[in-house]
Amino acid sequence: MAVEADDGARSVVRVVPPVHPRKLAKVPFVELAEGRLQGVVSSGSDIERVYVSAITARGHGLSCSTNNNRPCGGLRGSACKHLRALAAEAVLQYGPERVSRYLHVEVAEGQDLVDALRPVAGGGAAPAAAVFSRFLRHLAYLEVPDTTAPLPELHWFPAMEGAR
Repeated sequence: MAVEADDGARSVVRVVPPVHPRKLAKVPFVELAEGRLQGVVSSGSDIERVYVSAITARGHGLSCSTNNNRPCGGLRGSACKHLRALAAEAVLQYGPERVSRYLHVEVAEGQDLVDALRPVAGGGAAPAAAVFSRFLRHLAYLEVPDTTAPLPELHWFPAMEGAR
């Protein structure tokens, strides 16, 4: 991520647009961070429940639990629907090459990313609380009122290139 010098009062960070537009209702938060593809996936049955799902790079450990740390009932040795939705949105956000490279997985032509994984039993515990907390922090930035005054806590926040 390149930071360009401005007049000293602010920084401008180039934001890489998503490869394809995403609908945020099902998977509002997805990131490639801390050696994992991780994010928050909305429950299909309960509007107040979300799942924190993750796939570790290299070992392909799988984890999925609710925001209250209850394990996902669909995660039984293979990827649940939440992990599949997370992977699909990551491919839309970052592109298939970047996601497969990050996870260290070879995906054959026409093969689904999740089907190409070779998960290792017991290797998927992810810090669900930390991922969910980061998601909530991102949501809080959406509630910051519009202003032209400097916001010290957002000095690092990406701005549109050329916006001055």
